[in-house]
Amino acid sequence: MARLISARTVIIAFSVALVIGAVLFFYRTHAPAAAPTAPGLTTAEFGGVSLRIELATTTVAKEKGLGGRTSVPSDYGMLFVFLKDDYYGFWMKDMRVPLDLFWLDDKGQVVSIAEDVATSSYPRAFYPTSPARYVLETAAGFARTHGVATGTPLILRGVIPVSK
Repeated sequence: MARLISARTVIIAFSVALVIGAVLFFYRTHAPAAAPTAPGLTTAEFGGVSLRIELATTTVAKEKGLGGRTSVPSDYGMLFVFLKDDYYGFWMKDMRVPLDLFWLDDKGQVVSIAEDVATSSYPRAFYPTSPARYVLETAAGFARTHGVATGTPLILRGVIPVSK
């Protein structure tokens, strides 16, 4: 025998579903971003401090870098990932804030540093003294503040996707 559902039960069930849907929609549109686990971001330890690392693995991301940004947080860096070791040059085109540049070998150890690179240095390019696989950009003063020198390791806490 079929049981009839009252109109009141249907209205209550619809109202509950509507409220749940509204709460889920609000949460998805207003929840804080999960920066360290979002695609293109990872975390690392460098010079004894934790850094949020934005990965630059594509040609477009490498060309733009941190250009156009009006600030770089002290716990933030951009890591440029290359497929082979080379003398990768960097310049300050479209940069609005000074940076520290760190060239790292295939093991993630610093092989060369350019500190406090001014935005006014463009179009001059900065090159490492040894071939490097990675380049890390941080806010100017990071090397001095945290005692980063040749040999300091960058210890990543995530996987680095590499593409041509």
